[in-house]
Amino acid sequence: MPEGDTVWRTATRLHQALAGQTLTRAELRWGALIDLDLVGATTTEVVSRGKHLLHRLDTGLTIHSHLRMEGQWRIEATASLGPSHLADHQIRAVLVSEHWAALGLRLGMLDVVATDREVDLVGHLGPDVLGADWDAERAAERIADSGLDVGTALLDQRNLAGVGTMYAAELLFLERVNPWTPVAHLPAERVARLVARVHTLLDIGRRSAVQSTTGDVRTGHTTFVHGRSGRTCRRCAGTVRVAPIGVPPQQRTMFYCPTCQGGLAPGDDGRPQRPLGSSPRNTRGAHRV
Repeated sequence: MPEGDTVWRTATRLHQALAGQTLTRAELRWGALIDLDLVGATTTEVVSRGKHLLHRLDTGLTIHSHLRMEGQWRIEATASLGPSHLADHQIRAVLVSEHWAALGLRLGMLDVVATDREVDLVGHLGPDVLGADWDAERAAERIADSGLDVGTALLDQRNLAGVGTMYAAELLFLERVNPWTPVAHLPAERVARLVARVHTLLDIGRRSAVQSTTGDVRTGHTTFVHGRSGRTCRRCAGTVRVAPIGVPPQQRTMFYCPTCQGGLAPGDDGRPQRPLGSSPRNTRGAHRV
């Protein structure tokens, strides 16, 4: 699932292309929204809120979308659009202005609400890591009061909005914290440091086209642990592992180094794990999780 920095960059691109422009064609291919007429409305701004996108119109309506796992908004020159572009069955939204068009593909959520009712959709979110109203102290308090393990608390958008599995895993590796550590076992200053550093990581990420926590943007070199189960830890030369985190049915995958981060995850039996994408022939005796 795209993380907060990716969503922020998406909102920025949409804003740059459409802000101040009148919609000459607007199709929301989503349930009852298919009959909604937005032609003639002018985009006032497009902003992100955590992992949510809010496309505000001068008519007092907001088009809300969420990318979920595979969604994306693609910007195309209006002059280049042809029937084949718009016939793509993956398109869920078409927003066209004189010069630029935005195509929403494989969107996970799509709603239209009154702008003054956006709170109904995003009001549950904690402080936005990349928002103008970012409040590190409040985010740290929410994490500390969550009663969860630290990995799950970071991923809970009600505590702070915008952090996904990649940044959670990378942050906890960099800070040498086991993701399954109960937040109650961490000193307040430690939680505050985690919050401050994750803000730094996403702030750096939103300024680059390639997410990288290592400082290296080459393919295969962008992360320390995320996506690297079964491979050598860049810090200790041990083996990176992956295990589920969270409460079913909302468990997520968490990558970590047991040597650097204080031991195996609960339920991790320590058996060999193959590198992601490898076949059984590459690592005899290993198993896939």
